[in-house]
Amino acid sequence: MESLEALTPDVPVLSEESAHSPFAVRAKWGRYWLVDPLDGTREFLDRNGQFTVNIALIEAHTPTLGVVHVPVTDVSYQGLPGGGAWRQDAGGARHEIHIAARCASPVRVVGSRSHAGDSLAGFLRRLGPHTLVPVGSALKLCMVAEGAADVYPRLGPTSEWDTAAAHAVVTAAGGIVSRLDGASLEYNTKEDVRNPFFVAYGPKDRDWLTLLSGPS
Repeated sequence: MESLEALTPDVPVLSEESAHSPFAVRAKWGRYWLVDPLDGTREFLDRNGQFTVNIALIEAHTPTLGVVHVPVTDVSYQGLPGGGAWRQDAGGARHEIHIAARCASPVRVVGSRSHAGDSLAGFLRRLGPHTLVPVGSALKLCMVAEGAADVYPRLGPTSEWDTAAAHAVVTAAGGIVSRLDGASLEYNTKEDVRNPFFVAYGPKDRDWLTLLSGPS
């Protein structure tokens, strides 16, 4: 918080760990930082290394810059929609990342390590041959961004600070993050900071929205 305020003193910061400004105030923000200082609390407690620090710049309800940092490995995913996406490894080496052009066979589905349940069952049945990779925190979105996974359907609760930074990375890498009705996932449009269900994907050779909305 101190560093962001020093960097951009006129840009407000909304964080999971700070007192939340009421929506009557937030609604007037055209630009703000959205921060989750510890995404993946269960992963942190389990000491599996799959927790992240998420920092996003939101402008006009859209993430326009995002950084997802993995403290245990010192890896950072960086996204600037319209400008590119990168993975910076421990030691500082930085290379551009892109979504996969086509789905793998079987399709690589990434899901929550700590919140797996029955909600994905219908989608996975309709999808056909697939591998389901359990991963914690915003790393699921980052895997889509770097082409290590094809799709991440989120059919459970998340908050806006959980997704915004990695949303920017996916978009910058050529992918899509949308609600299940196809509309863009937006930020700071209501009092409640919980997201609707959404899907993030790279390859566009499957009709993901139809697969998600089909009969069980």
